Amino acid sequence: MAWNGKRARLYDPTSPEPFRLSRSKLELFVGCPRCFYLDRRVGVSRPEGFPFTLNNAVDTLLKKEFDIHRARGEAHPLMKQYGIDAIPFAHEKLGEWRENFVGVQYVYAPANLLITGAVDDVWINSAGELHVVDYKATSTTREITLDEEYRQGYKRQMEIYQWLLRQNGFKVSRVGYFVYVNGKTDRKAFDGKLEFDVQIISYRGNNDWIEDLIKKAHRCLATNAIPKASAGCRYCAYTDAVKNTEQKPARKKAAKKSSPPEPTLEMNF
Repeated sequence: MAWNGKRARLYDPTSPEPFRLSRSKLELFVGCPRCFYLDRRVGVSRPEGFPFTLNNAVDTLLKKEFDIHRARGEAHPLMKQYGIDAIPFAHEKLGEWRENFVGVQYVYAPANLLITGAVDDVWINSAGELHVVDYKATSTTREITLDEEYRQGYKRQMEIYQWLLRQNGFKVSRVGYFVYVNGKTDRKAFDGKLEFDVQIISYRGNNDWIEDLIKKAHRCLATNAIPKASAGCRYCAYTDAVKNTEQKPARKKAAKKSSPPEPTLEMNF
């Protein structure tokens, strides 16, 4: 049973049906095989974070904006500004590709896994190649680059989307685009509105690592032993610290049965 109380389908090594594995779950495996195994094999998920409602609002509005130009078969002004030879791609399955828990899908037969990923947008250039597009929202005074450590996951995200579309028979460019909106904080007052700077960052993807990752994730799921935690996993470090804290008082009490009780400090929170 997952933390949110919802019963999710768990991996069964004996099942002939392809097991659904989303792009985000593959990223979880990259971050920590133990958390991945507990989530997909045992049913114990990491605690859910707070929803990014403002980011979701930006995402929805950007999709609406690019859809206007998609319907017209013309480039968005931003694409012209950055000299991008493309227009928003019109396809009957775009709605499915964008939908969480549906997305672009492909059964990777060697591992019997259904790999999925929900894209934000897809553009098409004059050569008939597709460009994967991802929307990102932030608020910073620093230059936005893809060099930050946590943004390496953004690169993997785009590369998996590119791989999925290729497996579905599409001609996909290695070049993808991040549409970054940056909330301005240098205004004199809020005045009931938040203004953004918008920029496009290009990224040249590489899919060479993806099938190897899927195979490793499959081997992890197929084992009956819980794998070790990643050294940098804060979730596992927390649960291990709690376990150790719970065990220490018992050991201390057993070692000092004849000792007088230690004074305690009562703290109000």
